[in-house]
This record gives sequence, C-alpha cells and structure tokens, in this order.
Amino acid sequence: MPEGHTIHRLARRHKAMFAGHEVVATSPQGRFAEGAELLNGRVLETTDAWGKHLFHRYSGNLYLHVHLGLYGKFADGPLPAPEPRGALRLRLEGAGQYLDLRGATRCEVVTAEEKAEVTAALGPDPLRPKTDPTPARERIGKSRVAIGALLMDQHVLAGIGNVYRAEILYRHGVNPYIPGRELEPAVFDDMWVDLIKLMQAGVRAGRIVTTDPEDRSRRSGRATKADSYYVYRRTDEPCRRCDTPIAHAVMVARNLFWCPHCQPAL
Repeated sequence: MPEGHTIHRLARRHKAMFAGHEVVATSPQGRFAEGAELLNGRVLETTDAWGKHLFHRYSGNLYLHVHLGLYGKFADGPLPAPEPRGALRLRLEGAGQYLDLRGATRCEVVTAEEKAEVTAALGPDPLRPKTDPTPARERIGKSRVAIGALLMDQHVLAGIGNVYRAEILYRHGVNPYIPGRELEPAVFDDMWVDLIKLMQAGVRAGRIVTTDPEDRSRRSGRATKADSYYVYRRTDEPCRRCDTPIAHAVMVARNLFWCPHCQPAL
C-alpha cells in the first residue's frame, strides 16, 4: 500500500498537470460513471493530501476523494491517451495530458463537509505544514496497545505505513511491542521530527530511504535499493549497526521487522 509520501507526491503532480484547467472525466469501466459525470467539464482548482487520502477540488466546491488501498494505481501521460483497457475506473483529460486511475479502494465525489468528516477522523500527518502532533502524542501516551500497532493506526498518525513504521522504531531504538503509554513523550517528539525529515525526503525522491550514509555498504552517492532500509524486509540479515539477525513477526496483519539488540524489550 502506498505510504503518505507517495500520496503527497501525487497531489503535487496532479496539481501541476491540471490546476486551472477544465477536465473531461469519464469512467471507461463504468463503475464510476455517475461520479465522472459530476466532474466532467469542471475546473480542477487544487489538490490536497492527508495521510493516505488524496483530494482534488473542482469548481463548484466538489471534491474527488481517492484512497488507493493495496491495489490502486495512477498512470498519466501526454494526450492522446491510449485506448482504455481493463478495469479503468476514472480517466481525466485536459491541458494536453491524461490521468488514469485503476483499482482504488475508494473513488468518490464528496462535498466539502464530507471531506472534512474524512480528515477529522485521521491523526496528524507529518507532511502537512504546521501540523500539531499533540493529539497523537496524547493518544499514544494513554494506550496499552503496542507502539508498533499504534503507528499503523491512521486515526493515531496519518500516512505511516509498514516501511516507515519499522524504520522509525529502529532509528529511535524502540521495541515495537512496548505499550504506547510506556513510550517517553520526548522519544515520540524525536520520532515526529524524524518522520517529517524522512517523509519530506520521500516526497522529493519518490522513494523511501531511511539509512544514514555511514550505515550503508556504499557511503557516498545515491543509496542503492539494498542499502535503503535498516530492518524492513531484512529478516535474518545482520543489523547494519550490531550484526544481530533482524527479527520478523506479524502485527496487525502486516509483517513487522526489528533488531532485538538495538530495540530491546523493556
């Protein structure tokens, strides 16, 4: 599932492609025919992202709300667009470009009030400017739930997925199984600042890199794919800092990775 940096990057791209232009909206698959009809002929005014939720705002104060889920994908390019194939939920055309959406968990037209209801249920997003992390800190500080599960709860923190979950816990030496209420508030604050830095870098690069240069096999230049993570998908491989084999388990139905030495249980 795409993590928050991908959704923010898509929001920027779609704004650059269509903002200020009228769009032709169709649903070749037919499942979004009514929504496409509502958007057809409207001007895309701006875009927004909150966690894993993407919004387009159109003239008339209507919003396209998309959550990609596990299988959703966007594709775009210059006009003329290719012949529609397969389950093409939505196609937008305008300003000499096209945008295709397939497989999204949610694709709907909503009002401003309905958009506000969606975002009100989400936790703070590290990529949104001037976001106050206090609600997340307080919710975590009162919870008996494992911090590894809390970080995956979009009502607690928005935009954090499996990669950022594993990597931010490693970078701050936090065992994923400790209850949220046992996490020191100062450690949460450090994690929040680090998430902002890592996720902003992810938006710029279009990829997640969480390792510091001194912990990579190649210490200069662009990080290779193999050098991008500390623990994610590195089961039984040696920790980059202590050589302990990376552990693996399943938490909240997702694979979890950590270093038992660098992230000891309390």
